[in-house]
Amino acid sequence: MIHNIMTEFSENTGTDSTGGKRYPLLPLRDIVVFPHMVVPLFVGRAKSINAIEGAMEKDKMIFLATQKNSKVDEPAIEDLYRIGSLGQIIQVLKLPDGTVKVLVEGKDRARLDTFIPNEECLFVEIGLIGEPPEDSPEIEALTRSVNDTFERYVGLSKKVPPEMVSSVSGILDPSRLADTVIAHLNVGIEGKQEILELIDPQERLERLLAMMEKEIEILEIEKRIRSRVKSQMERSQKEYYLNEQMRAIQKELGEKDEFKQELLALEEKIEKKKMSKEATDKALAELRKLRMMSPMSAEATVVRNYLDWLTSLPWRKTTKDNLDLAHAESVLEADHYGLEKVKERILEYLAVQALVKKIKGPILCLVGPPGVGKTSLGRSIARSLGRKFSRISLGGVRDEAEIRGHRRTYIGAMPGKIIQGLRKAEVRNPVFLLDEIDKMSTDFRGDPSSALLEVLDPEQNNTFGDHFLDVDYDLSSVLFVATANNLFSIPRPLQDRMEIIRIEGYTEEEKLNIARRYLVLKQLEAHGLTPECVSFSDGALLEIVRRYTREAGVRGLEREIASVCRKIARQTAKAPDKKKKFSVTLQQVKRFLGPPRYRYGVKEKESLIGLATGLAWTEVGGELLTIETTVLPGNGKLTITGKLGEVMRESAQAAISYVRSRWQELGLERDFYPKLDIHIHVPEGAIPKDGPSAGITIATALASALTGRHVDRDLAMTGEITLRGRVLTIGGLKEKLLAAKRGGITRVLIPKENEKDLAEVPTMIRKALQIFPVGHMDEVLARALLVESAEEVAPDEESIVAEKGAMRH
Repeated sequence: MIHNIMTEFSENTGTDSTGGKRYPLLPLRDIVVFPHMVVPLFVGRAKSINAIEGAMEKDKMIFLATQKNSKVDEPAIEDLYRIGSLGQIIQVLKLPDGTVKVLVEGKDRARLDTFIPNEECLFVEIGLIGEPPEDSPEIEALTRSVNDTFERYVGLSKKVPPEMVSSVSGILDPSRLADTVIAHLNVGIEGKQEILELIDPQERLERLLAMMEKEIEILEIEKRIRSRVKSQMERSQKEYYLNEQMRAIQKELGEKDEFKQELLALEEKIEKKKMSKEATDKALAELRKLRMMSPMSAEATVVRNYLDWLTSLPWRKTTKDNLDLAHAESVLEADHYGLEKVKERILEYLAVQALVKKIKGPILCLVGPPGVGKTSLGRSIARSLGRKFSRISLGGVRDEAEIRGHRRTYIGAMPGKIIQGLRKAEVRNPVFLLDEIDKMSTDFRGDPSSALLEVLDPEQNNTFGDHFLDVDYDLSSVLFVATANNLFSIPRPLQDRMEIIRIEGYTEEEKLNIARRYLVLKQLEAHGLTPECVSFSDGALLEIVRRYTREAGVRGLEREIASVCRKIARQTAKAPDKKKKFSVTLQQVKRFLGPPRYRYGVKEKESLIGLATGLAWTEVGGELLTIETTVLPGNGKLTITGKLGEVMRESAQAAISYVRSRWQELGLERDFYPKLDIHIHVPEGAIPKDGPSAGITIATALASALTGRHVDRDLAMTGEITLRGRVLTIGGLKEKLLAAKRGGITRVLIPKENEKDLAEVPTMIRKALQIFPVGHMDEVLARALLVESAEEVAPDEESIVAEKGAMRH
């Protein structure tokens, strides 16, 4: 009996369907039946068996819906997925244990519309779901992709028979293809139900493709893991088997002859090496340990490696210094132009070494901008002394173990870079270059700069302890040379242990000599040219220095010379006469290198009001710095422009305060400031500028604008100003004076305290300029402001002239 107790269950699926037919319901556990799918089911629940019997009495049609939770024995409406398949029973077989084996075939997708519970079995009213016809290029492309991807999936999965590939490839209907493929995928019930509920074939194929790609990725990972585990097991078994065979063979022979020979060789090496007593005792103790070990053990390899390092270090071997001062001086002069301080320090060391047989090696630190020859100078020092050269780069080093080495407890442990460099040099007194010492950094692994404190301390480095060696090593005979671009990032204790030698940027004259003596010859040889065929005029080299490079060193200059040589080499290779001569002149530089890339400052064409010329110092040399000042009617507003830094802005404020305090001496009204607006501008506004050395220049330009007196165009100045008008010391005097000479300036004002620095300025620059040391701003104004003629210039004309003078020529 079927009771007419109905539970209404309605939800709009948005798909056209025809419903109203009543069918028995067979709830499914852990399986989803798709249309066109033939599947055997084992049925054990009474209501399910009754539903099968009821279907067999009629048209053998039954509705198949999957349970959301397979553990529920008597599913209610909320325990079933709403979309299922209408199936036809093909065969029923009753088993001895009371269960029924039924073979069903899915026919159509169907939607559960009405649920009719009954004590004996379940009935439902369903609506068949029609599928929209699809025939488009997208469907065709998706069908091909699904077939190809399924073939890959079958190749990786062992659960799907290979014959399924040909079977699936023969299915032309995209809907049936999706339903057939999903049935063979190893995805969960939720994934299969998701495909069943997708009505549109295109959406179904797209989702199916995504599922297959994910499954393929998982299968590939599983395959790699199985392969790796298998190879590791095979290798371990093979090694174990071979080791056992080796032991058996050695046991038969009675003695491990090869291992014994190795131990005897190590013992002989230790005795001949003449190491320190501590190192010899340590080596013999490790050798005794090694005798008791199996030659195949991992620990034996570690001990062997340790003894190799101990016995390969230069404990006693040295090179004899060449104490011929004339030879050393000639080598240094041949390799580098200028750099007098460094050369002088090396010659002093040699002189003392000639008088005293043993002195501690000096620890020099060469500080200067890139490209001035710091690294190559280390090689020249080694060549002049007749010593071997070893270099380590400290740029980017952030681990203390890079200096002190790793302890032997770690796998792959090695000594630090210092010990490695000495082993490579093969002597205990090389010239050791610590390149880019300012580029080290610190992190959780330690501070390498602190580890260098012991290396670079003459009082401590005779007992340097490397973590790997675990014995003291004497570094006192090593001549350490460090290089750095600046001192800011080097810790103060480390600076204190080194002798700092500053290498300033090269002047134009020095660059010209370096190019003529070294760079041109080097590049001609590198490009297969000869000095007889190619010559550079001084004017051409000077043009390259001034207008095609802007640097403190000569790397860029060398690149530009190389560029010219390449173009000449190309012309030579094309020319029938391979010995054709080339002369590189000023005009040909522009033809080879294109238009000039840089400009350099030159003095103004005329003396102007409110415009003064200062001198600036940058990393790439000196520059002329024009300060423009305009005074306008206003209410005391001050405007400062030109991308100035904080220090330079403060210098401008100090200059204004000084000028206001000297109103009487300058012939101004006492309350002139509240009636005027002042604008101070430094041209080339895109370039950042900072520093206090433009203080007197700003004060001069301001005094000129307020008094209407012209500033001498042949005069440049540099110096910091105080509120009381004192002129304080500045840096970079040599570079600034060079910029003044290059720009056509004839007279320069410098702080009186910098007069002592004139000794370092080349004689040719001092002779070309009239240099006036000044101690107070009154002296600056007396020399800078010109005495006006009787014919006065109208105020509005002055303003026009000042504005025109704002252009730099």
